[in-house]
Amino acid sequence: MPIRVLVAEDSPTYRELLVTILQSTPDLQVIGTARNGTEAVRLAKRLRPDVITMDVYMPEMDGFEATRQIMTEMPCPVVVISASTDKDQQDLTFNALKAGALSVLEKPTLQDTPEAYEALVRQVRLMSEVKVVRRWSKPTGPLDPKSTAAANVSPFIQNGHSKIQMVVIASSTGGPGILAEILSKLPGNFPVPILIVQHITPGFGVGLADWLNQQTPLQVRLARHADEPKPGEVLIAPDGAHMMINSMGLIALNNAPAVHGLRPAANYLFHSVARTYGPRAIGIILTGMGSDGAEGLQSMRQAGAHTIAQDKETCVVFGMPAVAISLDAAEQILPAKQIASAILALIE
Repeated sequence: MPIRVLVAEDSPTYRELLVTILQSTPDLQVIGTARNGTEAVRLAKRLRPDVITMDVYMPEMDGFEATRQIMTEMPCPVVVISASTDKDQQDLTFNALKAGALSVLEKPTLQDTPEAYEALVRQVRLMSEVKVVRRWSKPTGPLDPKSTAAANVSPFIQNGHSKIQMVVIASSTGGPGILAEILSKLPGNFPVPILIVQHITPGFGVGLADWLNQQTPLQVRLARHADEPKPGEVLIAPDGAHMMINSMGLIALNNAPAVHGLRPAANYLFHSVARTYGPRAIGIILTGMGSDGAEGLQSMRQAGAHTIAQDKETCVVFGMPAVAISLDAAEQILPAKQIASAILALIE
């Protein structure tokens, strides 16, 4: 049976292009199209597609709200298709990922190469295989972590010193929402730097950093070559560059070949932290496809670092953590909601 796809896109031109790209593949079948989020929710209930491609900026109901309702009422894999340059669209995109969408892709154009179209098809095909779970709706109110940073202070972290000097995190599919959950629970006086490798479509790295910066009292931005990581700062590996820590404790970015198609690759970062920080580091591997970070986490544990893997029950995709666990690389296996507390316990 072909993979049944619902396309939600308000632009007739983009909608027709998406349908043409998807229908050109024998194992994909577009079973419906929606012009806004309201139609997307209604058609998702009626057609029960295997996967939905979701625009984010649509009339009547945007893609974030449509994704939230779909994941609450009739869970289905959602792939966000978004323009990567507009900040409002990027905020909606990452809110949709936090609400349960699996991944984000840049909108295709008529000028794109066949390889770009094939990458879109491949991602839709992969995401259709993910077994998503219902997201229970929660009441939400306005949140400005920056304005409450002074109150969000751990009473145990007083002098800014800790035996732990570095926290590193790897994540992929399903990662942005989990990262937001973890970082939002860390205090404004967090005494060590945090480095993150998140696999994401090129062009969305800046948007991810800006969005995460709104979710936490910590300062979040993309890493730059020769940066000196500072306490309370979160640095994210930029698009297209491996990120490492050198012997002087500075960020080193390089354009070495991709590892299993990934650049940045978490293994680069984890291996360098194992060499430079040894037992003074915490390594964490979160939800994601493949095996990136597993061998690096193993080297960190062998060097005496504290290591954590997200558990199967709370992973969107139990790939990277599963491989790490199979290598005995994880000292602790924890649900997502307990990881921030575990970090604080090790720091304190």
